[in-house]
Amino acid sequence: MAGSKDYYEILGVDKNASDEEIKKAYRKMAKKWHPDANPDNRKEAEEKFKEVGEAYATLSDPQKRKMYDQFGTSGPGGSGFGGFNGFSGFNGGTYTYSTGGFGFDDVVDDFVSSIFGGGFGRSARSAAANGPRKGNDLRYTVDISFEEAFTGTHKEIVINKNEKCDTCHGTGAKPGTSVQTCSVCHGTGKVKKNQSLAGFATIQTVVTCENCRGTGKVIPTPCETCKGKGTVRKQVKLNVEIPAGIDNDQTLVVQEKGEPGVNGGPYGDLYVTVRVKKSSIFTRNGDNVECTIPITITQATLGANIKIPTVTGEEEEFTIPDGTQSGTKFTLKNKGFKKIHSNTSGDLIFTVQVQTPKRLTKEQRDLFIELAKTMNEQPPVKKRGIFG
Repeated sequence: MAGSKDYYEILGVDKNASDEEIKKAYRKMAKKWHPDANPDNRKEAEEKFKEVGEAYATLSDPQKRKMYDQFGTSGPGGSGFGGFNGFSGFNGGTYTYSTGGFGFDDVVDDFVSSIFGGGFGRSARSAAANGPRKGNDLRYTVDISFEEAFTGTHKEIVINKNEKCDTCHGTGAKPGTSVQTCSVCHGTGKVKKNQSLAGFATIQTVVTCENCRGTGKVIPTPCETCKGKGTVRKQVKLNVEIPAGIDNDQTLVVQEKGEPGVNGGPYGDLYVTVRVKKSSIFTRNGDNVECTIPITITQATLGANIKIPTVTGEEEEFTIPDGTQSGTKFTLKNKGFKKIHSNTSGDLIFTVQVQTPKRLTKEQRDLFIELAKTMNEQPPVKKRGIFG
């Protein structure tokens, strides 16, 4: 297509593209060239972004697209849509896109709401700037012992966080003064700006108010303590309750212990990740506690009452039946970890390991030899040296 700009090429679509294909291509290109998405190349991005909006403003309108397809960017007048001077309704070669019809800010909001979730859109910007917002969430990691995870505990933690200024109570204004509505944007946090594109169209955009930086409010006399921020950095001590049964790398949510909200919004939350140290005796398997208990060969053979240690430090008496083999597992019911938000508990499962004696007295050895004879076993034979 002749002329300096090919709107189909700008959007990357064929001339026969459907309305849906044009809209889809526009969203893709608008996202690619949005200035906020190109902080390192903002100037070029702004120009590309304007071209994309200009192309979509034309191709999305059936009448404008028909005219464009018929005359191209170099129409009868030879200068874009300036060549339409002879046509009534084109206002002497300049067509103004305003919020009363198809405004460029509407174009931005259209793709932003669906692609960026409203993050850059005018409505979202206004709401974010002026409406109540929840404060920032904070994260902290605390270490506890295996036993503390079993019984539950309280931990005092110290964190650095923003807190409401005690002097101005979070307003940011010096005591005796007040926050005022911005006289430039009238509290909206945004202002409209007209831009001329390609000599034929005036694009109306919505930009952040420079006077109030998008907040919609100004502080004539800032608080001397917080310098108008409304918050100060403090070291805060908090007592965190860690419930019994907590597992390694689980995260607790302590509500409203994060940073203060904005414009009357609630405090953020504190996310505490718990790291549980390993035990030298016990291991955890779900809500069950597992351990290995050594027993003697006579206890395994004849059976015995033995004491089993538990995570709390108490001991439970348990009867090992005669003829117990090494590796046999036994269970102590409800002696495992408590299930969080439940009254039930896991079990303590212990595995017996029969210990073979390494050193025997002569008397003990003789007894084992006699025992072996009674069990039709071949007793060990002492080997002689090679010389006799």
